[in-house]
Amino acid sequence: MTPAGRGKRDVSGLLLLDKPPGMTSNAALQRVKRLCAARKAGHTGSLDPIATGMLPLCLGEATKLSAFLLKAEKTYRVTARFGTRTDTGDAAGKAVAETAQRPRDRSQLEAVLSRFVGETEQVPPMYSALKHKGRRLYELARAGQTVERAPRRIRIRLFELEEYSPVEAVFLVACGGGVYVRTLIEDVAEAAGSLAHVSALRRLGVAPFEESGMVTMDRVEAVAAEGFSGLDALLLPADAAVPSLPAVRLSASESFHLQRGNPVAAARGTRPGPVRLYADAQGFIGIGEATIDGQVAPRRLLKPQAEHLPGSE
Repeated sequence: MTPAGRGKRDVSGLLLLDKPPGMTSNAALQRVKRLCAARKAGHTGSLDPIATGMLPLCLGEATKLSAFLLKAEKTYRVTARFGTRTDTGDAAGKAVAETAQRPRDRSQLEAVLSRFVGETEQVPPMYSALKHKGRRLYELARAGQTVERAPRRIRIRLFELEEYSPVEAVFLVACGGGVYVRTLIEDVAEAAGSLAHVSALRRLGVAPFEESGMVTMDRVEAVAAEGFSGLDALLLPADAAVPSLPAVRLSASESFHLQRGNPVAAARGTRPGPVRLYADAQGFIGIGEATIDGQVAPRRLLKPQAEHLPGSE
């Protein structure tokens, strides 16, 4: 009997799935959840069906840290095809406009990219999961409706041209959470006097995770056929999502009071803000908020898991 045929488990951890093309993020999530027989699971930001690459999946108690990965910097390699704009912004959509104009040359395109680096504004696309009066924008778009969308502040840290031809160009993009790469490519093409859509997209990383840590769906399925122990070995501990946060070690007494909602004086010498919390004999227990006076209050607590000490990343 495969693991998927057994009862549900309270398994917790992170899986850095290399999402295959042609599969929605939710379908990938549900497949892994079933294979792991996990009671609870969630992903940390959708990839379009045509896209491949890193889709961090949170199982069990690790779902409580998904917000940190939603906001994390993402790195993409994206291929843009010039001359055609589609309704979805990618190769899965229908052509809605065409032009014979192309970026003049590589240097012109590189000059355009520099305008998008840093803090800018972006209007979300209609084909997105954002809501308007309770309905997803993509639902409205499929019904032929277009509504006003307020621009949102976005941050692009790096935008490089890796390959160029008058037909296609390949870019490397490192950006903050909430950036729609399809819209970014449309905006760049327009600024260069052309039209474009995304013909290929791969997410290389979600900070703090890099491409080398990804696991393919084929690997997950092969390991699942051997039992749960192999699957569990693929999982990262929940605190791997927040290695940059200062670690605070709690005594048994401090842990007792904090897990009952009370702040404790355990963060002296720690900068104010979010911290990782570790309790003796319990390991990582979640996220706290350190204050300027050395207090730490509970912010997002997990059920105790196996010991994972600060500094062991």
